[in-house]
Amino acid sequence: MTARRRQAVRPYNRAVTASAIVSALHVLALAIGLPGVFFRGRALKGRLDADGLQRLFAADNVWGVASGLWLVTGLLRAFGGLDKGTSFYLSSTLFWLKLTLFATVLVLEVRPMTVLLRWRRQRSRGEHPDTSRARALYVINHLEMILVIVIVFIASFMARGFGAR
Repeated sequence: MTARRRQAVRPYNRAVTASAIVSALHVLALAIGLPGVFFRGRALKGRLDADGLQRLFAADNVWGVASGLWLVTGLLRAFGGLDKGTSFYLSSTLFWLKLTLFATVLVLEVRPMTVLLRWRRQRSRGEHPDTSRARALYVINHLEMILVIVIVFIASFMARGFGAR
C-alpha cells in the first residue's frame, strides 16, 4: 500500500460507524414504511373478506414496524449525539416543521390503530368485524402517506442547510 493510499483510509471510528448505521436504518424505515402504508390503503379499498383482512393486517404490521424504527432512529439522530448534533436540529425551522408533520401522522394514526386492533381481536375470536369504517381509514391512510412524502422533501432540504437559523 502506498503512502498516499494509507492516508485515504480512515481509521475505524465507533461514533461515525454508529451514525452511519442509524442513518441507514432511518432511511430503511422509509423504504419499508411507505410501501406498507400504500398497501394498507390498497387493502382498505379492496374486499375485506378473510384474505383481504389478512393483507390489511400484514401491511399494517409493516407500517407499524417502520414507524417505530423511524421514530427511534430519528430521535437517536437528533438527540443521541449522532450526525449533525442536537443544536443543528433544534435551531432548524425545517426540523420543527418535520417534527410537527410526524406528530400529525402519529395523531392521525390513532384512529386506524384502534380500529384495526379491534378488528384483529374480533378476527381472533372468529368473528367478522364491521368494516364499515374502511373508507374513513382509507382517507386517513392517504393523508398519512402524503405527509410522509412531504417529510422526505423537508428532510432533504434540511440536510442541505435550508431552514437553519
